Amino acid sequence: MTSSDQPMDHVPPHAESETISGPSDLEKNVKSRSTWMRLVFMLISLALLAVSRVVTAAVVVIQFFTALITGKPNQQLKSWGHSLAIYSYEVVNYVTFNSETRPFPFDADWPTELPQRELPEEVATS
Repeated sequence: MTSSDQPMDHVPPHAESETISGPSDLEKNVKSRSTWMRLVFMLISLALLAVSRVVTAAVVVIQFFTALITGKPNQQLKSWGHSLAIYSYEVVNYVTFNSETRPFPFDADWPTELPQRELPEEVATS
């Protein structure tokens, strides 16, 4: 069989050596410590988000009964509920890769107001 008679799916020997010579992007990404550390922080953040959902439910119930008894919502509970909502936003933003800032208790303080939105890299450089 000559080289012109080789089947179309044949890979020439020089092409094989090019792919073996250096690590691929996939291999670099899989071996990246920062990616694996992000996974750890994402899992912890999601666990904390689950806890915050339970706390939010408690705030809702207490706030309802407070409003039922007094006729108006408790201002401290309103503030606490607002900060819980912002915290949920920050966690979801981080775990969906829309933010590089790790939420409380890692990089950020407990939220009191919505953070400035970070623009994605491709939008920021345009």
